[in-house]
Amino acid sequence: MRIEQLEYLTAVTQHGSLRRASEKLHLSQPALSEALTKLERELRVTLLDRRRSGARISREGRELLPYMSDVLTAVERLRNAAGDRRTDARVIRVGTVHAATSTLLIPAVRAFQERHPGTTVEVLTLQQAQIDEGLAEATLDLGLVNVLDGDDAPVGLDGIDLLHGRPVAVLPAGHPLTARPQVSIDELRQERFVMMRPGYVMHRYVHRAFGPEVPPAAHSTDGAEMGKALVAEGVGVTVLPDYAVIGDPLHRVGMIEARPIAGDQTFLTLQLRQRKALQQPLPVRELQAALTARAAEYRASGASSSAAS
Repeated sequence: MRIEQLEYLTAVTQHGSLRRASEKLHLSQPALSEALTKLERELRVTLLDRRRSGARISREGRELLPYMSDVLTAVERLRNAAGDRRTDARVIRVGTVHAATSTLLIPAVRAFQERHPGTTVEVLTLQQAQIDEGLAEATLDLGLVNVLDGDDAPVGLDGIDLLHGRPVAVLPAGHPLTARPQVSIDELRQERFVMMRPGYVMHRYVHRAFGPEVPPAAHSTDGAEMGKALVAEGVGVTVLPDYAVIGDPLHRVGMIEARPIAGDQTFLTLQLRQRKALQQPLPVRELQAALTARAAEYRASGASSSAAS
């Protein structure tokens, strides 16, 4: 019996069919089927119901799943314990939608690497669905996503709230609307707009806030960082969480300004996500602690709340 065989059967259960499991595992369907057939012979039970429409886990297989899960959990703990003792060679992969990059992520990574100079932190800019998928499939260790009111973490993932904020209008320096203490939706409709692409929470927020009269997008982009750069260059205006703007280098030097949106009561949350019930290796836990500590410092500064007041 091999650990991979237990993982294969678990994948069939999670994804509902042999075909979908083989796609997720990047393994050919015949190879996956053969590995499970060998496991059936060894255990002397039928684990899969094989039909013309496809193969699914059998009743006997479902009854054995809890025991297989216990084995896989124990193996995961062993691997993590070993990983704690190999901190100098570990690569930590963090998926981010690029919110609060300069105000939270970069300072946290800097603080973390002072303690773990031999550990590499790989930061990937992804859409939220890609981050959640990467966490579920263990190709990412941690994820940073924006969450709108009422959004929940997907099944199998835990979310830790780092920052709470409000949407703000992001304007280039010298723009006429910077003379106002707050900006209305109607005023933003008249501006050339930099839209986040579908898949980002701020794309969903704009459609919720503007209703059917969404401003025509002068440009669309991935993530807050490019959005702020386009605004700074005078390409247009955009809407982002206040914690993605206040304290950003472009904001500190006066190239962009943030103004509250009149009458808007939306709350946004920057959430740190990871796989549920997973004992993370020590370096990942310490990066998580660095992110949490930096978020507490940012909250204590009152930066985001001052922008939306």
